[in-house]
Amino acid sequence: MRILIVEDSRRLRTYIRDAMTQNGYATDTASDGEEGLFLALSNDYDVIILDLMLPKLDGISLLRKLRSEGRKTHVLILTARDTVEDRVHGLEEGADDYLIKPFALEELLARVQTLVRRGYGLTTSTITVGTLILDTAMRTATRNGVRIDLTPREYALLEFLVMKRGQVVTRSEIESHIYDDRAEPMSNVVDSSIRRLRRKLDVPGEPSVIQTRRGMGYVLRVPSS
Repeated sequence: MRILIVEDSRRLRTYIRDAMTQNGYATDTASDGEEGLFLALSNDYDVIILDLMLPKLDGISLLRKLRSEGRKTHVLILTARDTVEDRVHGLEEGADDYLIKPFALEELLARVQTLVRRGYGLTTSTITVGTLILDTAMRTATRNGVRIDLTPREYALLEFLVMKRGQVVTRSEIESHIYDDRAEPMSNVVDSSIRRLRRKLDVPGEPSVIQTRRGMGYVLRVPSS
């Protein structure tokens, strides 16, 4: 999943970025409101983490402009402003959640994951697709009751396919949501990642969990009931 962090403190921005990357998120960062707005309108993010006290364009103005453009990206406001009036104002302008500085990293990660699930219409942390079970809170996957050993990036790829289960997902969608360094159009980075994931997920004698749609992309197979 792809996250945008708009925060003017370099230290905090780097801290959040590193934590998100270690947990398998692809991340972009901006140090001021104008850059943040440009990125938010130019890319498809799953969640935007937004500070309020920003140079060039404050967080509330950024949020207001984002919503006026019809963008429904979930926004988590991260700020030192802790009055009820500030929180209500942010929510009224279109924010989806609010976290006060200083904060616990575990809580930030949990809130981001909740917003990611909400963006895909999910209300629980566990997703079951046939014999495959994904726990988005623990960031683990099992099949037939056996835990699958996945790297953070492999988990992120599987999570994205599970969120879009039954739908064809193009290579460019995978690149933009999963990878920090955008792959060249002719690179095989996505194909290679899919092959590695299949080796870990598939059961001998059964159809592959991830199917290829030639010339289109990939789809996570949903077993018929």
